[in-house]
Amino acid sequence: MRFSNALVVLSLCFGGIWLTACSGAAHKNTASHPTATTPAQSSASTSQTHSSRQTTQATTQLGQFNTAKDLYLAQFDSKTDVDDIHAIAGVATVLSDKRFAKVRYHAVAGAYGIQGGLYVPANELFDAAFGKNWSDAHANFNQALTDVSQLVSDTLLKGGDIWIAEAGQSDFSAALIKNVKKRLPNINTNKRIHIVQHSTWNEENAAPAKLRYVKQYSDYHKIADGNATGNGTPGLRTEQPVNLKNIIKQNNLKVLWSTALDIANQYNGKDERYHNGAIAKGGLDFSDVVETCWIFGFNHLENIDDFFNEFAQ
Repeated sequence: MRFSNALVVLSLCFGGIWLTACSGAAHKNTASHPTATTPAQSSASTSQTHSSRQTTQATTQLGQFNTAKDLYLAQFDSKTDVDDIHAIAGVATVLSDKRFAKVRYHAVAGAYGIQGGLYVPANELFDAAFGKNWSDAHANFNQALTDVSQLVSDTLLKGGDIWIAEAGQSDFSAALIKNVKKRLPNINTNKRIHIVQHSTWNEENAAPAKLRYVKQYSDYHKIADGNATGNGTPGLRTEQPVNLKNIIKQNNLKVLWSTALDIANQYNGKDERYHNGAIAKGGLDFSDVVETCWIFGFNHLENIDDFFNEFAQ
């Protein structure tokens, strides 16, 4: 989440098969979310050569994630730093890669903690990135919790694990785990629910009791901060402008990133929201995506150039 001088450590993928399986019950937000063609759906119909990238494995394993049975949850707080807006586009970029075609995923908006400040609304971006596969905890926390709890329970009962990339605080995760333990008391959540967090600031702005709860009842991983390079995770923040139109090859991803940039610029530092210096200078900040890279086995990427060379060519 927010970048500070202290070393931070943080927490965040899509496939056509899951869209069919859960598009009915998984998304019951208070707002209307029309069906959209996501980058992940588009990639399923467009075969591209990835000669310089990681080859598609014959097995179902993608990093630590089993594409045959696991569920990936990308949870964004979007309060009050606009870096989550870039991170949404970053996650969509990862999931658009054909290697992720069978990844089952769901996103959560408004997964924030106790921090002050205003939320950054971005429903149109969530629609473009995730189609119907997202829930709005900002608009209706209880409905989002019910829907995501059902997806998680179904996955656990079928033998899959849950991988949560926390691009925000642990408050929603705590409520989710508590719900699951009530529904499925025989499930060992310490072994089956994995949480990845990269940000010390996010941890400090979660309700302390809820952070303690997720650390006690999940497989919790604190990884190195995605705001810097050279620390073991990709450095996905830069103050230097990046020419995305030349770097990104897929038109739908170009449109998605354009939307993300517009929303981030509109709300950055406005109405006492956090002022993201890198974004204000025309750079990029999708540092929260390092959690997704960690889950799926792309922790070797060094920086933003490596990221786009891996997923956007």
